Amino acid sequence: MTIALSRRSLLTTALAAAAAAPPAGAGRGWAAAPDPARLTLPRPTGPHPIGTVTLHLVDGERQLMAGVWYPAAGDLRRHPVAPWMAAAPLRALLADNGFDPDIAGPLTAGHAGAAALPGRAPVVVYSHGAGGHRGETTIVVQELASHGYVVVTVDHAHDSYTELPGGRLVVPDDRPVTPWDHAHDIRFVLDRVEDLAVGRNPDAERRPLPPGLGAALDPRRIGMFGWSKGATATALVMHEDRRVRAGLSFDAPMESAPRPAGLDRPFMLMTAQFTRAAEPVEEFWSLLRGWRLGVHAEGAPHTGYCDHQWLIPQAARSMGMSDAELEDWIGTLDPARAVRIQRAYPLAFFDLHLRGRRQRLLEGPSPAFPQVRFIG
Repeated sequence: MTIALSRRSLLTTALAAAAAAPPAGAGRGWAAAPDPARLTLPRPTGPHPIGTVTLHLVDGERQLMAGVWYPAAGDLRRHPVAPWMAAAPLRALLADNGFDPDIAGPLTAGHAGAAALPGRAPVVVYSHGAGGHRGETTIVVQELASHGYVVVTVDHAHDSYTELPGGRLVVPDDRPVTPWDHAHDIRFVLDRVEDLAVGRNPDAERRPLPPGLGAALDPRRIGMFGWSKGATATALVMHEDRRVRAGLSFDAPMESAPRPAGLDRPFMLMTAQFTRAAEPVEEFWSLLRGWRLGVHAEGAPHTGYCDHQWLIPQAARSMGMSDAELEDWIGTLDPARAVRIQRAYPLAFFDLHLRGRRQRLLEGPSPAFPQVRFIG
């Protein structure tokens, strides 16, 4: 049985975990540890260092910024680690959500422009939530990349905080953006993944790509995950595009999910606020025709599978946030445990369905993760 943390112990535990964790840029060939005043990310656990590159993709009038994360090779010292977000969109994101806009964002474990590790790797594409950004699940993205995946993250047009080439700040605007719009963006990005895999450069400015990047992608093994609106978009993409072999949802309402045919390929729900008790979620679940699994993390808020669960306690420390205010943001799921869940379950899901490796973690409740309930 999971015992809910008190607000006081939650704040204490969260801040202690954030303060003690090695930052993403520290150790094992990463850059030196960042300034103590800067927010930090936990470093990934896989055997591979990580490279990253940003692409500017143009689809008619729609401009998309995408990040590609991949296992890296060679001398990483010449390649600086990338920030979690560019400075201008980070300030806007913080201010719009009531946080101090001068908080320094974390550094990632991704070395900008580093050469890709030789060999074709499975590809996973990420779609963010409403009014979000492509970096909001960097902990999961880096974990996958460190274990040998290429991960492509996308800032959706009119629905994200991002920066276009030349320094133009873009924030979510008043134009309605639906999960179908996210799905359209992702299908366009899948075309660009195929371009990369055959040696073409899809960047609008034709900026140089990291050495070996195209040869590192296996377009025959593609998975997708998303959070909230992006998770609903994951189901929509799979309904329309068979290139995506497996889909993972982080707490989606599924109000626009495909009906009535459902999906015939593997799909996994990781729920928090939008439980299976929600009518659209249960209806979607009932129509899944392939491998399916639902798990629920007790105490997780809607953002419980995103970086927010780890970063907000650090921001709380710098802002003097009260225990009650912190709990409103991160629920009662201990941030360190949330990170372990974020690392383990997505990796196990994609290892099973894109690599064919048996995953006992997905076969039933695990004593290592007492907060995770299996919902059959």
